[in-house]
Amino acid sequence: MTSTVPARSSARSTYRHGDLRRALLESGVELARAGGPEAVVLREATRRAGVVPNAAYRHFASRQALLQAVRAAALAAVARAMEAELAALAPTADAAEYARASVRAVGTGYLRFARAETGLFRTAFAAPVEVEGAPLDAKGGASGLNPFELLGAALDRLVQAGALPPERRPGAEFLAWSAVHGLALLVIDGPLRGLPTPQAESLGQRLLDMVEKGL
Repeated sequence: MTSTVPARSSARSTYRHGDLRRALLESGVELARAGGPEAVVLREATRRAGVVPNAAYRHFASRQALLQAVRAAALAAVARAMEAELAALAPTADAAEYARASVRAVGTGYLRFARAETGLFRTAFAAPVEVEGAPLDAKGGASGLNPFELLGAALDRLVQAGALPPERRPGAEFLAWSAVHGLALLVIDGPLRGLPTPQAESLGQRLLDMVEKGL
């Protein structure tokens, strides 16, 4: 069987050309995808990148620094999933209808990502790790907005379209996020774990109906 670990000379060449940080981050993301934040271990990431552990310290001084970068990448992946749902919306001349569909789209993207990429979802919303001097990777999607900002923008559209009274807008993102995130955790880690996909999808849509009516 061919080894998946690059030869020593290849690893040194990669490091010399500045690609080692990217390789370590990609390895960390794969570890998170398979096992969540607890699986992100610097030594294993270096092994997968094909270098000795000491070579990684110029880019990630600690496991915490790598985890912070992986968490940022996971947040960006959640945002891209939400953006994909938004991009799939059918155009409509009814501003209120489009605004409601936007709120539903960001919630649907969030819930679907939680089920499809459970390890990355857990990592994205693990307790923040603040590491002094650690570089921060982009946490937003193609729009530059992170998941919370995408939700906020969708709620702003509701107000602009006259579908949400302005006085009810402050704090609405916390209420909507709490409800959707709670269901996501119940489905991936709680008593709803193992729920068939069609049933989980239906439950998610009913929750989004409830959130919209509650706003």
